[in-house]
Amino acid sequence: MAALAVVSSASLLVSGCSKADDGTSSAKGNAKANAATTGVVNVSDQKGGTVTYAMADAPESFDPGNTYYSFIYNFSRLYARPLTTFKPGPGEKGNELVPDLAESVGVPSDGGKTWTYKIRKGVKYSDGTPVTSKDVKYAVERSNFARDVLSNGPNYFQQLLDDPAKYKGPYKDKSEKGLASIQTPDDHTIVFKLNKPFADFDYLVSAPQTAPVPRAKDKGTDYTKSVLSSGSYKFETYKDGQQVVLVRNEHWDAKTDPLRKQYPDKIVLNLKVNQATIDKDLMSGDLIADLKGGGVDAQTQAQVMAKDDLKANTDNTYGGRLVYTAINTQVAPFNNVECRKAVQYAIDKVSVQTAMGGPIRGDIASTVMPNDLPGHEKFDLYPTEGNKGDVAKAKQHLKACGKEKFSTFISARADRQPEIDAATAVIEALKKVGIDARIKQYPSSKYFSDYAGVPSFTKKENIGLMMMQWGADWPTGYGFLQQVVHGKAIGQSGNTNLSELNDPAINKLLDEAIANTDEAARNAAYIQVDKKVMEQAAIVPLSYFKVLNYRSPHGTNMAASAAWSGQYDYLNIGTTKK
Repeated sequence: MAALAVVSSASLLVSGCSKADDGTSSAKGNAKANAATTGVVNVSDQKGGTVTYAMADAPESFDPGNTYYSFIYNFSRLYARPLTTFKPGPGEKGNELVPDLAESVGVPSDGGKTWTYKIRKGVKYSDGTPVTSKDVKYAVERSNFARDVLSNGPNYFQQLLDDPAKYKGPYKDKSEKGLASIQTPDDHTIVFKLNKPFADFDYLVSAPQTAPVPRAKDKGTDYTKSVLSSGSYKFETYKDGQQVVLVRNEHWDAKTDPLRKQYPDKIVLNLKVNQATIDKDLMSGDLIADLKGGGVDAQTQAQVMAKDDLKANTDNTYGGRLVYTAINTQVAPFNNVECRKAVQYAIDKVSVQTAMGGPIRGDIASTVMPNDLPGHEKFDLYPTEGNKGDVAKAKQHLKACGKEKFSTFISARADRQPEIDAATAVIEALKKVGIDARIKQYPSSKYFSDYAGVPSFTKKENIGLMMMQWGADWPTGYGFLQQVVHGKAIGQSGNTNLSELNDPAINKLLDEAIANTDEAARNAAYIQVDKKVMEQAAIVPLSYFKVLNYRSPHGTNMAASAAWSGQYDYLNIGTTKK
C-alpha cells in the first residue's frame, strides 16, 4: 500500500523529444543503471501503441475502494481519480503531493478538524455522465463503512469522521442520506468533518477510496468487474484472474486534468504469469513493466548483474518499505513479551538477507520505520554480533517466558518466492533455540482478506508469526505506522496490524502527533512510537527493502517513484513499439 511531508517539487517533463537530454535514455547502447531513480528515462510525448504489464498473481481487486496493494493504488489512477495524488517523478521527487480530481489541496478550518475540497468542473465518467461531489462522498462511505462487503483497504475515515458509530454503511442505509460528517453543499464541493485535527489529511485523500463511484453503478464486490472510469482510460475487457485491457476514455478531457497525458492506445495487464516468464518478456521487450514492482527473481538477478548491457536497464532503489516478521501478540505463547523477545534474538538477519537476494535487495533493519522515510532514527534494541542472532540470549528469554520448547506456524505469500525463502531462513534460526515453526503459504490476492489478515483464522490455525512487507501509505511517520501498530487499525478481515498490537501508549502518541501542527514534534513522536513497538517486540525488522526492477528499453517516461515504493509511475508510461 503506500505507503508516506512534501519533499520536492520536480515534475515529469514531456517536451516533445523522444529522449531525455541528460543522458538517461534507455535506448540500446545508451542505457544507465538506476537512471529512472534520478531522472525520467526516455521522455517522450509520442502517442500510440500498446503498453503491456504482467504480474505473477492477481490483485485482490481492481475496485479503487477495495484494494490496499501499492501497485493497484498506482495503476488504478489510470481509470480512477482520487482528490489528490503524487506527481510523476523519479525517486523522492515523486513524493510531491498535488491536486487531482480536486482543484487544489484541501482548505482546513476549525483547527484542522474540517477539510473542504472543490471538485474540478467538466470531469466526466466513461459513459459521459458528470462526476459530482456526491459520488466522492459515496465512494468513501462504501469503502470504509461496508467492511463486511469490501474488506480490503485502510479504515482511516472510519476512525476519523465525526459520526461513524451512527452509520451502518451505504448498503444498509435505506434513507441514502449517508454520513452527516461528509457534506456536499453543491455538486462541486465536498466537506469532511473530523472528530479531531488531522495534519496529513491531504495525503489521506490521495487514496483511491476518494475516487468517485456513482451509487447507481455500484455492484458491491462485483463492481471490480465493471468499474466506471473517471480517468484517462476505461476498461475494454475484464477476465477475472487472467487479463484486463484498458483503452482510451473518449470522455476524458485534458483541460480538466493537468497530470494525465493518454499516450498509449491500449494498456494490457496479464495476470498469473510465472515470474521467470515475466522477467524473460521484460528483457525481450514484450513487456514494459512487472506491475507488482517487486523486482526480478533470483535467477534473473544473477543474470542481469553479470552483464553490463542488461544491468544498464535495471533500477535498484529503496522503496519506503520494511520487510518484517509480525509476531502475533494474541496467539500463545507470543502473548508473553519474553517469548517475543526470544524471537528477536533468535533470527539470523544475515541469512534472511541472503535468502532474499543479498544486499541488493535491502539493508539489514533494526527499526520499524524504514531508513528512507523522513524522521527515521537508527537504533537497535536487540543487537547481535554481525546481525547473525544470539542463541544464548534467545534461550534466556524463552526460559523467562516459561516455554523453552514449543511449536507454531509462520505464514507467507505463495507467489512471492523471496518471502518464502526469507520465512525458511527464519524457521532455520528458530529451530536452533527450540522453536519448531512450520510454514503455511497463501495467495497474495487473499492474504489479508482470508488468511493472515483475519484474526479468527490466525488464532484457529496457530499462526504465531507472519511474513510481511509494508510500505508507507504516504511519506510520513504516521502514513507508515498507523495501519500496522495502532489498535484501531485492527480489523476482523483485511487486517494489516498483523501483530494485533493495541498498546494505549502507542495509540495515544500517534493520535496526539497527527493533531499537532508542528512537523518536528510529530517526527519526534513517531520515533517514540518506533521504540515502543520494539520494546513490545511485536515486529521483527528484517530488511529495509530495496527493489531491483528491469526497465524495458521500449518504455517511455519511465520514473521509479518513492511514492509507489520504487515502482515505475504508471500514469504516463508510453511505448516506442507499435
